[in-house]
Order: sequence, then structure tokens, then C-alpha cells
Amino acid sequence: MKTSTTFSILFWADFARAKDKQASLYARITVNGKRATISLKRKTLVSDWDIHRNRAKGNNQKSRILNSYLDETYTFLFECYRELKMERKLITAQAVKARYFGEDDESRSIMDIINYHNEDMEGKLKWGTQKNYFTTQRYIFKFLKKAYKTTDKYLQELDYDFIIKFEKYLRSYLPEDHQKPMGNNTVMKHIERFRKLVHLSQKLGWIELDPFINFKSKFIKKERGFLSLDELQEIENKELTISRLQMVRDLFVFSCYTSLSYIDVIHLTEDNICIGIDGELWIHYRREKTTKPVRIPLLPKALSIIEKYRNNHKAVAQGRLFPKISNQKLNSYLKEIADVCGIKKNLTFHIARHTFATTVTLSNGIPIETVSKLLGHSKISTTQIYAKVIERKVSDDMQKLRVQFSDQKNDSNKAYHNM
Repeated sequence: MKTSTTFSILFWADFARAKDKQASLYARITVNGKRATISLKRKTLVSDWDIHRNRAKGNNQKSRILNSYLDETYTFLFECYRELKMERKLITAQAVKARYFGEDDESRSIMDIINYHNEDMEGKLKWGTQKNYFTTQRYIFKFLKKAYKTTDKYLQELDYDFIIKFEKYLRSYLPEDHQKPMGNNTVMKHIERFRKLVHLSQKLGWIELDPFINFKSKFIKKERGFLSLDELQEIENKELTISRLQMVRDLFVFSCYTSLSYIDVIHLTEDNICIGIDGELWIHYRREKTTKPVRIPLLPKALSIIEKYRNNHKAVAQGRLFPKISNQKLNSYLKEIADVCGIKKNLTFHIARHTFATTVTLSNGIPIETVSKLLGHSKISTTQIYAKVIERKVSDDMQKLRVQFSDQKNDSNKAYHNM
């Protein structure tokens, strides 16, 4: 295998394009016969250029300054070649030129990886996920401006100290629209997205050392909110006189009995309703978030809601099963419904999915493997979060039973002593 490299640097004046007897100067880098040209942003009189020495003629001040600049450029270009060789990088004329201008991998910055990620992930990531990355990137820029008085930083400069400072900045940041700082898990989400950008830099060979190697994310585990059977039935049976609240209630209850997220419910069409393996109606759908296919048998309550909106003129015009409504409005109206029903929980549409996993399925003895499949989870460990919630409910119920038995025992002892 050939390992030797021929390398040369030549300065030359472009006499062919000379104007007013002045020619532009260039440096030509040649590696193994392949060339790359660099404009030196300097000019010389044609009569002052020595084509044999490739330097300016004479010993006057103007010639000395120009020749000194050419010597410095030669030294710098040779140093770029030497660095690439020491780093065992592939040496080409273009690679030397890139190192000279600071455009090679050694000079990649945070902005470079952000731009690469955004261009590469366009069309691959769902809009909601992309939007989250854009938010994290805005915080990175704000942090750079405040902590380092700059808008960018070389990836090679990133270290553990930078990450710790970024975390501290996020924890103390107060949004302009309200005075509530970010919660721990929100901070960790931004850190994790930044970590993914840095790890992408590693995969691309832009950096060697991982600045996150000693950093550990500290997520606080939270139990998933869900409705009890009584709360779900309260919402189902509540008489609502306002049509918008009726529709939002129907969409929410439909999700409680199907596990579908907001975006999946809104995008359902007649084509998604199919005859299943048991001859009953099922939903056949590919989840918007993960693109994973899911097949969900339609329970009677979900079917009745589909029937209710079969001839809804808005839904028909949109080619959907249900009329379209924004997630923001939907969640706002759900809070009205919670107030009307006397439910103190922070009711959001996503609670419907949790309610399906806990109250509708796991609490009724449906195996966790089946629930995992219905939810479209890729790992059963994700579904086990809901199982732990059920265990907590079992524990609470058993504690009530212990108290009840204890009370009965005390009553029995009192009766015995009073005999």
C-alpha cells in the first residue's frame, strides 16, 4: 500500500488576467499531483515579479513586505500539511486548503452541527420533535451570548465545565411570558438534545472526546396522571350544553377507550376502520410520533362516538372521522370540563392515553404485553411505568383494607370486654 505523499507549494502571478500592469497573486498547493489554489488577496506589478524565484524582485520596502507575507503563508501552509500528517488524516490539496482557512473538521462549531442536524433531520423527524430541537437551539444561543459574549463556539472547546454552566443557565432562566423557571425534567430534556447533537459530531468525526462522558442526567421520575373509573364516568355522563365542550369531551373519551394521542385521533379517516381478525371493527393506524403500526379493537363506547360524528359536516368536509381542533384549544376546553365535573387534576388530552393504560386495561386484568402492543410501545419497559401506577393503587386499596380490618378487630375487642 502506497503511504508516501508528494507535497509542494508554489506562488504565482496571474499575468493572463493582469489589469493596469498588475497581476493577482495565488498559492498553488499540490499533493500527489492534485492541485488546490488559494487567492492571496495581493497584487504585484508584472515587472516586479520574478518568475524563477516566485517572489517579488528587488530589495525595496514594498518587495520586502510582500516577500515576508509570502514566506509567512508558505510556513502556515506547510504547518497545515504537517498537522494533517501528524493526525494521520487523509492528506489532499483540498484538505490542506480547508485547514488553512479553518474550514476543516478541526474548526467545526456548534452552529455547524446544528445546521447539519436541521438539514439532515428535515423530513425524518416529526414537526413536534423538530420544534423541540429548535427551542433547545435557541437556549444554546442565548447561553453563548450571556456566558461567552459570542454566538458560536468551536466543538473542540466543549468540556464538562461548559455543560455544567449550560445546565445552571437553564435552571435559572426565567421566560419572558411568565416568571416560572424550568422544571428539572425540562432542563434535562434540553441537555439531552444538546448531548445528541454533540454525539452526532463524534459520529461524523468532527470531535474525538465526548464532553458528556462524566455528565449524568438526573430525571425525576413522575407517576403518570390518569383518571379513576369514577372520574372517567363523571366526564362521560355529564350533561354539557355547550357544543364545543361536547365535542372535546367526546374526543377525550374516545382516546380513553382507544389509547390514541391527539394527533392520531385528529388524523383518523374511514380508511383506518377495518375488520379485525375476530370479525369486529378495529383501528388500523400508523402512529404519527413513531410511525409504528398499531391495531386496536374498537370498544363499544369508542364505536358509539364514531357513529355520532359519521355525518358531521365539518368532519366530512375535512375527510376525517372527527372535526379538526387545535391541541391548544382542546386542552383549554378540557380544563373547563374538569371544573364542571369537579375534577381537581390537571386535565390534558394526554391523560386520556394514560387512563386507557391504567383504568381501562391494566386495572381490568389485561396482560401488560397486550397493553404494550395496543399503546404502540417499542419496549415493554415503557409500559411497565403504568403497571407501577397500578401497583400503587393496589397498595393504597390494601392499606384501606388493613384499616378496615383493624377497626373491626377493635370493635370486637370492645364488645368482648363489655360482656
